Amino acid sequence: MLPNEVKDVIKQTLPVVKANAEDITAVFYPLMFEAYPQVKAYFNEAHQLEGTQRRALANAVVAYAENLDRLEVLGDALAVIIHKHASLNILPEHYPIVGECLLKAIREVLGVGDEVINAWGAAYQQLADILIGAEEEVYRANESQSGGWRGEREFVLVKKERESEVITSFYFEPADGAQLPLFKPGQYTAITLSIDGKEVRRNYSLSNSPGEPYFRLSVKREANGLVSNHMHDQLQAGDRVQLTQPCGEFILNEHQRPLVLLTGGVGITPAISMLQPALDSGRPVHFIHGALNSATHAFRGWVDELSDRHENLQVTYCYSEPDDGDESHLTGFFDQHILEQLLPEHRDVDLYFLGPKPFMQSINRSLKVLKLPPEQVRYEFFGPLQELESAEDVVAA
Repeated sequence: MLPNEVKDVIKQTLPVVKANAEDITAVFYPLMFEAYPQVKAYFNEAHQLEGTQRRALANAVVAYAENLDRLEVLGDALAVIIHKHASLNILPEHYPIVGECLLKAIREVLGVGDEVINAWGAAYQQLADILIGAEEEVYRANESQSGGWRGEREFVLVKKERESEVITSFYFEPADGAQLPLFKPGQYTAITLSIDGKEVRRNYSLSNSPGEPYFRLSVKREANGLVSNHMHDQLQAGDRVQLTQPCGEFILNEHQRPLVLLTGGVGITPAISMLQPALDSGRPVHFIHGALNSATHAFRGWVDELSDRHENLQVTYCYSEPDDGDESHLTGFFDQHILEQLLPEHRDVDLYFLGPKPFMQSINRSLKVLKLPPEQVRYEFFGPLQELESAEDVVAA
């Protein structure tokens, strides 16, 4: 626990830190990358350019400081951070680097003295200790699983498969030929690659079901995506990569309530991992997917095949920019009116949704109006959660 005098300093200076949080993080990242270039591999350069990583860190720092006396309210947010860190193999020795550079940024932006810096340093150390302890629990649990491991493990790419014009699946098997752990449907892994002599890491959802002898990553080619373009263009069968053990809390639950999997674009990948296990459990499943058109629609053949075999699977496709000859159940965008027609009147379903940010903003607002029980709605949002609240009336899937 932090001493009361430290909490008092934090509370007194929180308004000015909050007002300047993004300026502080804008100074923090360049400062850290210059002093400790080895940590750049853990950060997504595209997110840096977009500013999403900076805003997410700013919001996290403020949220922590605002809740020093009731950290339990941050439980869900901390769980997301813990699993993200574990997937990237963040280690205790990384925390002093972040702390040192964050405090330097606070001093530079705010011009405050040692008393303030020492108080924020103590608060940071408390948070670091919490995260280090929780991440160690994840590492131990992963390592203790049958087929599990700690840190990174070498895998071999055994197959590439084109799923659509923009999405390709990569099948990886362990280089040592040993078994794989039973991950939870919806989890992700981090892949480490060497690109132009630089080490980079990215998180990707697993798109296959647990129990298979490989991990499948289904990756969308992004226009300026360093890693996605490298994987699509350069990675070939026989190449070796490093993967971490699957992590993440966006996972299929074991209830028998009807399940709605609502996805847009490449957000389909974790839903594909969930689909077969959900069907095998016998629960009713409504698989709803939005894409631009048939050319960008991944996994349609496989989902249609499952629909033919399973009476408990209902499928709805929506194309926002259909090509001539495209067949879909709906045309346009997912909005409140369409969702109201697709969801049962009783609203007693477990609903998982994932897709591009505009898609998620629209779905999030619509679900609130339609009064789905919040505890039965699950999503994974890669960015500051505050941005999920900013929605337009109608946006592309």
